[in-house]
Amino acid sequence: MKTSVALIGFMGTGKTTVGKMLAEKLGRQFIELDEVIENKAGKSIPDIFKQEGEIVFRELEIEVTKDIAGRKNVIIACGGGLILNKINVDRLKQECIVVYLTASLGVILKRTSNDAGKRPLLAVPDRSRQIKELLKFRRPYYRNSADIIVNTSKMSINTVVHRIMEELQDNESFG
Repeated sequence: MKTSVALIGFMGTGKTTVGKMLAEKLGRQFIELDEVIENKAGKSIPDIFKQEGEIVFRELEIEVTKDIAGRKNVIIACGGGLILNKINVDRLKQECIVVYLTASLGVILKRTSNDAGKRPLLAVPDRSRQIKELLKFRRPYYRNSADIIVNTSKMSINTVVHRIMEELQDNESFG
C-alpha cells in the first residue's frame, strides 16, 4: 500500500496550496521539494538558476527526490519540471500516488503574475508564449506520470482537496 501523495503539475496549478491543505486534512506531513532544494543548496531557486544554471538545479532535484520519495505518510509538492526526469517519477511512484494538478493558460498566467522573479523559467518578455511552449512540451510527461488528474482552474482549494481525497479513497493501492 502506498501511503504518500506526490502533487505534480505546472507552476501556478496549486501544488503548494492544495498540498498544505491535503496534508492537514489527512494528518500527514507536507514537504515542498523546492524548499528542500533551496535548503540543501543554501540559496534560492532563482539564484541557483542564475549562478549555476538549470542543469545544476535538476541534479539537486534528482538528489532531493531520491531522499524524499520513499517517505511514508507525506504529501509532497513537486517542482513543475520534476517529471522531465523519469528517475524522479519512478522513485515517487514507489511510495506515492501521483496527482497531476492542471489549469488553463489564463489561470496559470493570473496565478503566476506576481512572482515572475521567483520563477526563473518565466523571466522572459512573453510569459504567455513561454507558458504555452513549456506546457505543450511537459503535458505528456505529466499525463504519463499521473495516477489521478484534477483540473484546478474553476475549483476552490477545498473542492480540489475534497476531489483528491475522494479519488484516494477509491484507489485500492492507497492506504
